[in-house]
Amino acid sequence: MFDISQNTTRPNRDLFFNKNDRNDVRLGEIVSPEIEDYKNAEIVILACPQDEGVRRNGGRVGAALAPDAIRRQFYKLTTFGISAKIFDAGDTIIQNTLEETHDLHTKIVERILRDGKKIIVLGGGNDVSYADGCAMANTCGAENWLALNIDAHFDVRRDSPRNSGTPYRQLLGENLLNPINFFEVAYQPQAASPVYFDFLKKSGVNLIRLDEFQNSVNKFQNFIADQFSTIHSPLSIFWGFDVDAVRAADAPGVSAPSPIGLTAEEFCGLAKLAGEKPNTKIIEFTEVNPNFDIDDRTARLVAIAMHRFICAAK
Repeated sequence: MFDISQNTTRPNRDLFFNKNDRNDVRLGEIVSPEIEDYKNAEIVILACPQDEGVRRNGGRVGAALAPDAIRRQFYKLTTFGISAKIFDAGDTIIQNTLEETHDLHTKIVERILRDGKKIIVLGGGNDVSYADGCAMANTCGAENWLALNIDAHFDVRRDSPRNSGTPYRQLLGENLLNPINFFEVAYQPQAASPVYFDFLKKSGVNLIRLDEFQNSVNKFQNFIADQFSTIHSPLSIFWGFDVDAVRAADAPGVSAPSPIGLTAEEFCGLAKLAGEKPNTKIIEFTEVNPNFDIDDRTARLVAIAMHRFICAAK
């Protein structure tokens, strides 16, 4: 059997905040990084701390630092509303090439999914969506999972080698993801190629522009609900949150900031929606760049979104 502990590094114990107040317990005091507690965990945190895909895509590097920055903020939060058993699996061991890292990360995620647990993945670059998507396809079947890319960008570039802009093109091109089960949510036209828009539209992908989402959040939630009411066997769900989707006022520390985007409240609302869906298997946060963060604002936002997800998780 594939051994998770042999292919991950343990999280830094210093990140696990301890207030030592029984009337104000924090997540750092209840989340376990001890491998023996993996068996009973319902939700597993796993990080992939690399930004090689961002570098290849010509972006500003720094996302490799994100998982620990997010952990530092997450473990300060209270346990209010949280009853799930949570295990921090640490970090996928980064390999010599991005391709090798993706292969290893896929195997780790597959093992966790087969063990019946939900996963919170912390990037790193958005290219990790390819590895997580491969794990979804391998465990659920290519036709049996639904992916949402909450992002300002499409991430379907026809680049070689792979990078942070190619993950969903790879999944679609390798027939690991059915286009009709793929949603591009909150994309921004000024940041999106019309060539790739036409490709996605012709492929049958569901396209929801930022302003369309912001003008009809409840309609979007109903739309997602309708998707499940029309299928015979509920699809497993993957939620990819590229934090570039959030406006810079709320998330300044990202790989590609924009003055417009989702608000912090909308972002956290989507994370809560992900938790409310019992078929959600993976929720992934990528492209946080601590090198450009202000007062840890972006890391704090992701930490709160994680909290919302866990509180709502079914």
